[in-house]
Amino acid sequence: MTRLAGIIGHPVAHSLSPVFQGAAFAQCGLDVRYEAWDTTADALAGRVVSLRDPKYLGANVTIPHKETVIPLLDELGGQSARVGAVNTIVNREGRLYGFNTDGSGFVVALRNEAQFDVAGKAVLLLGAGGAARGIAFALAEARVASIGFWNRTPERAARLAADVARDGAPVHTVSNLDTAGYDCIVNCTSVGMHGGGAEGQAPCDFAAARPTALAVDIVYRPEETPFLRAASAAGLATLGGLPMLIYQGALAFELWTGVRAPVEAMFEAARNALKGERRR
Repeated sequence: MTRLAGIIGHPVAHSLSPVFQGAAFAQCGLDVRYEAWDTTADALAGRVVSLRDPKYLGANVTIPHKETVIPLLDELGGQSARVGAVNTIVNREGRLYGFNTDGSGFVVALRNEAQFDVAGKAVLLLGAGGAARGIAFALAEARVASIGFWNRTPERAARLAADVARDGAPVHTVSNLDTAGYDCIVNCTSVGMHGGGAEGQAPCDFAAARPTALAVDIVYRPEETPFLRAASAAGLATLGGLPMLIYQGALAFELWTGVRAPVEAMFEAARNALKGERRR
């Protein structure tokens, strides 16, 4: 029997997940089809109930359902309860388990693709939305030296900092955006994202940044954002958003299958799809 997995969100037509997850299942010789399930808020409960059927491995969850899906699940695992968001659902004999692989995928991406270990490092997060939450809790678990939070709405940054501080991580908020003193600067905002309304902008400059700092943008469309261009022009090492996307997906793949994810095949499929988009 062909089993199914997919991504739940609204909209989801733009998602790269079917491309690289499909490639992963094929590479591993698994009879699984991965689909995009555009799901409105009204249809979410019905969609989640359907995942209890034995033919479903589970699903990824994206905007706007990462928080609202939680009451529909049986149990939360990993960091998902603390983060307050789920991006992966696993069907285990009809019971649905929720996980959040965003933050863990981010930490693995830094280690594997930028040779950057976050332990003992000072990190600045720009933004305080769902992605920033997942990353912040993963950084705290990885024992960073400190996390600075900046957001255009300071109250949101303060709330996130307070939540993460409960895990014992040294945190502080940043009012005047200054990149000095950090080992890693992470853009978790939509500034610079294709279709986000601020495509040509960068959320900060790097004039005062440490020359050894790593600049990371979780946006993967475009692959080189204004944030990354500005960091590169200042002489900083950079990392785009595609590795985080792939590694969070790889962790989801392993939760569904118990099989080691073929990361190289996933990267290749995603990059080929992005190249095709650019040619169009």
